[in-house]
Amino acid sequence: MANIALILIAALTFSILVTPIARRTALRSGIIAIPRSRDSHTTPIPLLGGAAIYIAFVAALLLFGDLAYIRELIGILLGATIVSLFGLADDRWGMPAMIKLGGQMLAATVLLLGGTQVQLLPWPVLNWVLTILWVVVITNAINFLDNMDGLSGGVATIAAAFFLLLAAMNQPRQVLVGAMAAALIGACIGFLRYNFNPAIIFMGDTGSLFIGFILAALAIKLRFLNNIPLVTWLVPVCVLGLPLFDLALVFVARVRRRVNPFTTAGKDHLSHRLHALGMTKREAVLTCYLLAGASGLIGVYITQARPSEAYLVFAGLLIVALAGIVWLERVCPSGQPRQHQTG
Repeated sequence: MANIALILIAALTFSILVTPIARRTALRSGIIAIPRSRDSHTTPIPLLGGAAIYIAFVAALLLFGDLAYIRELIGILLGATIVSLFGLADDRWGMPAMIKLGGQMLAATVLLLGGTQVQLLPWPVLNWVLTILWVVVITNAINFLDNMDGLSGGVATIAAAFFLLLAAMNQPRQVLVGAMAAALIGACIGFLRYNFNPAIIFMGDTGSLFIGFILAALAIKLRFLNNIPLVTWLVPVCVLGLPLFDLALVFVARVRRRVNPFTTAGKDHLSHRLHALGMTKREAVLTCYLLAGASGLIGVYITQARPSEAYLVFAGLLIVALAGIVWLERVCPSGQPRQHQTG
């Protein structure tokens, strides 16, 4: 555990030191987020915060990580680097959604070839498909969530903290998962110092795609040897429940409006709707933090529950999520409160 703490502190320190450098670099190179109608910021904000997160994460692991798992780590870092480069290109020049999707699938394939894959079904080919699908979904869920100051970085920190806790609780302890989770926690917290409302730098797609990919890989690597595979896979779904809920909410809303969910942007995310319903932006973000924490706690409970209890609790969580989507679509469709007519 001392080594895990060292990795976390190192990543935190690197992130605090490198983020201002990334900000100055973004300003000099013109990698800046110009406000659009769908954005929550009103002034131009430099990007490249994701580059600082990437550097802090990788440096902490390479300097203080256990060399025993370095080969396994290389495949994960290579895939993460691919999605980060695609994100960087999008931040600088813009990129069609389908090309970014192709980059995510390429990174997921690299992860698969490196030996990190879903092991849920008895048919290897279907496990490969599930691996790629899982990586693409989680990567996009975190990317979609990056729509308000401090939101994506904070939720990622909470999810990584639960992965670290679960890695420590599990026997035998999973050193690689713990080390990666600790590095991600430190890198994100250091970045949040500059990104929490009012933000002076954004992570951009460079950061959100990187973080999403790492969280997807952590979920795949997490193992519960004393539980059946299906219950094991309920746990990361709960830990990442808030990003998945936001993705589902946006997907449902845009399909109902008959627009492409992946190429159309708008203020129909959970954070936007909470803000439209009367919360300040900080309150909306903190509420999302609380929901992410509650969902993560359910994941921890499932690890200790019998299979029948795990299924029942997870079913209840799904019902609550579906009810939440229906309610938000009724009271605040497309991110705007429904106007009640009188007279």
